[in-house]
Amino acid sequence: MTTSLRTPPNHTVLQVGPLKPSLERTLAEKYGALVLPDGASARAEFLATHGGEVTAVVTSGRSGVDADLMRALPQLGAVVNFGVGYDTTDVDAAAERGVGVSNTPDVLTDCVADTAVGLMIDVMRQFSAADRYVRAGRWPADGNYPLTHQVSNRRVGIIGLGRIGSAIAKRLNAFGCAISYHNRNQKTDSPYAYVDSPVALARGVDVLVVAAAGGDGTRRLVDAEVLDALGSSGYLVNIARGSVVDESALVDALTNGRLAGAGLDVFSDEPNVPEELLTLDNVVLLPHVGSGTVETRAAMEQLTLDNLDEFLRSGRLVTPVVEPAMSV
Repeated sequence: MTTSLRTPPNHTVLQVGPLKPSLERTLAEKYGALVLPDGASARAEFLATHGGEVTAVVTSGRSGVDADLMRALPQLGAVVNFGVGYDTTDVDAAAERGVGVSNTPDVLTDCVADTAVGLMIDVMRQFSAADRYVRAGRWPADGNYPLTHQVSNRRVGIIGLGRIGSAIAKRLNAFGCAISYHNRNQKTDSPYAYVDSPVALARGVDVLVVAAAGGDGTRRLVDAEVLDALGSSGYLVNIARGSVVDESALVDALTNGRLAGAGLDVFSDEPNVPEELLTLDNVVLLPHVGSGTVETRAAMEQLTLDNLDEFLRSGRLVTPVVEPAMSV
């Protein structure tokens, strides 16, 4: 870790929620960061004592900072988020209060895109299920594994053609896939076909990849109507946020044969996964590891600290999603 800055005397850094262990150590040792307790009574006592001191919070998409916590931190100037997703932080409340919010874009794009393609291959070719078949001794007992489906040359729809969605599309180009997409706004410079609704997109593809940002604006964007449009021969891949997909509708479609399969790295109530999915061979379940490589997590950690350092030094953020008020 290259960061050596100690927190200036007029700044107090607060850690909210669990973070990467090495990042937690750096925050404690080099920034003297306080840690917000978990329990309600301990948290209330902590905020009564220290809430007025805190100028910067470091958190993640798992925890975030809601409007109530912001109100308890009257001197808060920045929420520094470890991760690209920041839907657990109330960005509207932050903007109203002049609180900056940053995330860690770009550095995790490649690994998350790799994960999406890996899930697509796995669920369509059922490699994980075939591995279990071999380990259970079923190959000599039951014969060859049933035929699966080709990945190359499929029609793929991407919901959210941002950095990650575009990286997924680039990879699938190499597989000869025909790419179409749905975004809140059409990208005039995109070489891919734009479709004006998730339902219409799903109706015209074999695989639907969810790469949209989380938050209220995309909550249950992929609902029962979208899943029914994708149909019994279609596959869903989600590497975005569990909230973007109506999980109850997804479970119903998978268990009743109205969807061919799903590759999922994210869920609505992590780390809890719907029990109905655990025994399905046409579903691949990952524990939110899309960016989970040594290289990417190190880059995310460094960018998190770069954002914190810049805010403590200048009142600005390196990769803001909400600009802070210049009061540092």
